[in-house]
Amino acid sequence: MLNPKSILLYLLLLVGFTATAQYTEVINSNRPGVSRSAFSVGKNVVQFEAGPYIVKEEHTPLKNEASGFGVDFAVRYGLVWEQLELNVEGTYQNDTFTDNRSASFPSETDRANFRYLTIGAKYLVYDPYKNRGEEKPNLYSYHANRKFKWSYLIPAVAVYVGAHYDAENNTYIPYTNPFTRPSYEGGFTPKVMVATQHNFNSGWVLVMNFAKDRIGSDYSDFQYIVTLTKAINTQWVLFGETQGIKSDYYADNLFRFGGAYLWSKNFQLDTALTFNTKDTPSVFSVNFGASYRLDFHKDPEADQDNGTDVLEEYERKANKKKKKKKKKDDDSDDNPEESGKRKKESQIIDFDDED
Repeated sequence: MLNPKSILLYLLLLVGFTATAQYTEVINSNRPGVSRSAFSVGKNVVQFEAGPYIVKEEHTPLKNEASGFGVDFAVRYGLVWEQLELNVEGTYQNDTFTDNRSASFPSETDRANFRYLTIGAKYLVYDPYKNRGEEKPNLYSYHANRKFKWSYLIPAVAVYVGAHYDAENNTYIPYTNPFTRPSYEGGFTPKVMVATQHNFNSGWVLVMNFAKDRIGSDYSDFQYIVTLTKAINTQWVLFGETQGIKSDYYADNLFRFGGAYLWSKNFQLDTALTFNTKDTPSVFSVNFGASYRLDFHKDPEADQDNGTDVLEEYERKANKKKKKKKKKDDDSDDNPEESGKRKKESQIIDFDDED
């Protein structure tokens, strides 16, 4: 009989193997942070992620402020290969911008537009966890299976290529005073990103993104995002995140903290708090969100069986019967009494078959 430690070991190994597969039995959302996982949602999976938020920004030196609300959204779809994902992502915001440079006559303008809107494809180019399931566990040591291994420092790596769209004279670009901002033609611009992901023991996950957006425009920026996630149990997850933005018109360092709750295997709820530590402008935002997936994924082995040729299936079953018969004959040869009994039975004449 297995002791409790052995049972726990097998459960931990099973969870680890499931978590490192491209497709997971439970929803794998990018929320509530803004970083992008290296892994896709899985072939034939459609996933929706969205969350409304409230925001307040104050630019102390320029004496302006903005307050309002918005919504983050994403639609993700896995197709053709397990590693490939197509997605549409964006943020739509509606707020009131107030210019307080004239204390007697502050100027206000209502804004409503996409802060960003992209369509793209992400592909997992390297998965170090693919063959980790073949590693044999140490059945005699619980701690040996839990100890840190240098190979865990090698992350999964994905690349993203997409197109960013901005409407003409988008008031959120280039993040300046809408009363004095320069003219902006808008249109489509390229976006590229590299995403890495480490899955450590004890439920820790580290995700890093390095992105170049609006390439070729006057408002191109570079962003990095580092997200650390900790699974408290099978339903609760906490996270911390830092995001750096650098461009000729806007630079910032944002911090996020929050958590997510797994309501069911296909539905997740989340919340997060975003802020920075400067006043050019200061940023404070609270959001609540949800993720839901339509799971049409099929096990590759099952797909392969369903596509097997009829003749191949017949031959497979025939070979299986031959192996069983051969094994039965070998067992009889090892048992003289059984072999003699079968020989006598073969010598009996069945008169009912005679003409």
